[in-house]
Amino acid sequence: MSVPPSPPADPPLDASARAVQPDADPALAGSSGSSDDDEGMLASLGYKQELHRGMSGFSNFAVSFSIISILAGCITSYAIAMNAGGPIAISIGWPLVGAFVLCVAMAMAEVCSVYPTAGGLYFWAGRLARRNQRVWAWYVGWFNFLGEVAVTAAIDYGAAVTWMALLSLVFGLQVTAGTTFVAFLVIIALHGLLNTFGVNLVKLLSNVSAWWHLVGVAVIVGILVVVPDKHQDLSWTFTHFENRTGWGTPFYAFLLGLLMAQYTYTGFDASAHVAEETKNASTEAPKGIVRSVWVSILAGWVLLVAVTAAIQSYDGALGTDIGLPPAQIFIDAAGRSLGIFLLFICAVAQFFCGMASVTANSRMSYAFSRDNALPGSRWWSQVNPRTGTPTNSIWLCVACSVVLTTPALVSTTAYLAVTSIAVIGLYIAYVVPVFLRRTNPDFRPGRWNLGRWSAPIGWVSVAWVAFIVVLFMLPPANPITVETFNYAPIAVGVVLVFSTVTWFVGGRRHFMRDVPRGHDTLPAAEILG
Repeated sequence: MSVPPSPPADPPLDASARAVQPDADPALAGSSGSSDDDEGMLASLGYKQELHRGMSGFSNFAVSFSIISILAGCITSYAIAMNAGGPIAISIGWPLVGAFVLCVAMAMAEVCSVYPTAGGLYFWAGRLARRNQRVWAWYVGWFNFLGEVAVTAAIDYGAAVTWMALLSLVFGLQVTAGTTFVAFLVIIALHGLLNTFGVNLVKLLSNVSAWWHLVGVAVIVGILVVVPDKHQDLSWTFTHFENRTGWGTPFYAFLLGLLMAQYTYTGFDASAHVAEETKNASTEAPKGIVRSVWVSILAGWVLLVAVTAAIQSYDGALGTDIGLPPAQIFIDAAGRSLGIFLLFICAVAQFFCGMASVTANSRMSYAFSRDNALPGSRWWSQVNPRTGTPTNSIWLCVACSVVLTTPALVSTTAYLAVTSIAVIGLYIAYVVPVFLRRTNPDFRPGRWNLGRWSAPIGWVSVAWVAFIVVLFMLPPANPITVETFNYAPIAVGVVLVFSTVTWFVGGRRHFMRDVPRGHDTLPAAEILG
């Protein structure tokens, strides 16, 4: 099969185009005013204000914090670290990974301050690339879009698993692949409806979610500290090592255990995707990105240390019929009634987490469609004039997540193969703009910036993501079978092939070209060159 001839490369920006011109593009030069003209800044980036701008800085933070969701990620992926590394991978691994992720978040936030748009990562990549801007934006956009769809699918299916475990404990409900999938459909449909009603409801629920997570952690930690008659000592909690991966190298097993933390620390790009709905976005959106990570590091560490110290039977928790080791730890440590109550706290938090994920996912797909990337873009980029939300895009994301989760009806392995793109896809999308920012000498920091720490933090971020992308593609268990095979490399390859094919089929002709922005704004083609 012959490969279609490559189109002429996008012409590189000349020196004058790359130079900062504050009058033409205040975003490139940063803003030094005492107040933000959000609509004016958005217009300078080529877009008309269409979404309802009603979020405060706290609400912006709450969306990202809810998607990271320490009560979701830490709980549902706890078994990963129990098998690979054990307590040391949990108690030491969490802050270790958190420090590197915080670098990634800060590097992203610095770019977000200059380009506070709903498109987020792909728009940043297009603006920062010195050549072939639209191609960079295209690939980053597809990794971001498919990664967010996969994350939404993973979060809501994980929530379904937790709720089914809860219902099984309370009502004796039989848990099957079919009943779990039905629970998933109910949960994701509710998330679509809640997002459809408007940004004010999303803002309210996001604020409630943030406090639910913080108070919930405090309640769980308090009960696990006070109620159990026996706790593991500090030495065991922080240094005990377990290796049930089948691999004979302890250090490799420890590295695999770090994936529990890395799986949890995702979704903080949401603060960028709701920037067009946030007041004073050039400062509050970057702050939301960074705050969501450092608050998660601190609160998550307290939670994980408390859960690990409360383990009564390591083998019993791993082999529990409930299917969720932390749930068994709760019951063993605090009794059945209190244990179920703690699981309920986690289940509600996971519901909030999925709702916020649909919010971020829909805003990104709305922006991507606004730039003619998705089939049917004109439909998905419409904004409901009554609610100020991208209603069609919300239900597109719900539908795509349902399709990605359907393999779970047949095989959990098949489902995990599909959703493995979630973390890798998102982190590839996270780091590309950071790398391009470091290689673009004409970038001028915005109101939120890292000052002299920008370069070291940026390069540490690039190195860390390169490391974890490789780590995510290595085999997690030995022997390697159909059930234990790591399908992540295949998932990444599929996205690369898909992006390449769709670029040549239609993307190069339509993406970011001649997109109407209103009479007072520039077409994206003029901005991106």
